[in-house]
Amino acid sequence: MQASTTPPGATYPRAVLFDLLTALLDSSTVWNAAAGSEEKGRAWRAEYLRLTYGCGAYVPYEQLVKEAARNAGMADSAPDALEAQWDTLPVWDGARELLLALQPHCKLAVVTNCSRQLGHRAAARLGIGWDAVVTSEEAGFYKPDPRPYRAALDQLGVQAEDAAFIAGSGYDMFGTSVVGLRTYWHNRVGLALPQGAPPPELQGATLAPALPWLRTFASAQTL
Repeated sequence: MQASTTPPGATYPRAVLFDLLTALLDSSTVWNAAAGSEEKGRAWRAEYLRLTYGCGAYVPYEQLVKEAARNAGMADSAPDALEAQWDTLPVWDGARELLLALQPHCKLAVVTNCSRQLGHRAAARLGIGWDAVVTSEEAGFYKPDPRPYRAALDQLGVQAEDAAFIAGSGYDMFGTSVVGLRTYWHNRVGLALPQGAPPPELQGATLAPALPWLRTFASAQTL
């Protein structure tokens, strides 16, 4: 008989949902390269995020990227350069290890603010078989509207109280709090929580604390 890989006393959630382009992938590096510098990349990405979080109902992702580039004074070629480098998105250290550790115990899903094409291409960078990949295009809304998170839960057949979310942006907390998803924030660069956002249950600068947090999921529900 093969020995169990579940640590003694571990109680995992039934499903773990992930932000993709910040929590698992270092998309900012590709934005900076397409923009020509880190400073320009930050300005472009900040404008894109402002447009995304403000629009709610889905507007084509590529359209928002181009509009943000114009608003931030980027060259017309920048959006094409971003898409050309899309399949080189770097994976954060510890991301694959976390997914492989969870896969025997939990359903795994992506909830990402992206087009269907680019979202599924980015999800493939992790090299695992996802149980669900939900993009804003497919859900019809951008996060932090609660509908993309709920769409993933519906596809998985899991209730929010039996699932957890790994966020990459503090804005995710607006949506996950409405849905009832306990949340770990992979806050890589130590950003402040957006004004008015409920705090995550736990946050860290790496993904390392997420696994022990998820292993004690059920017992923490009783707190």
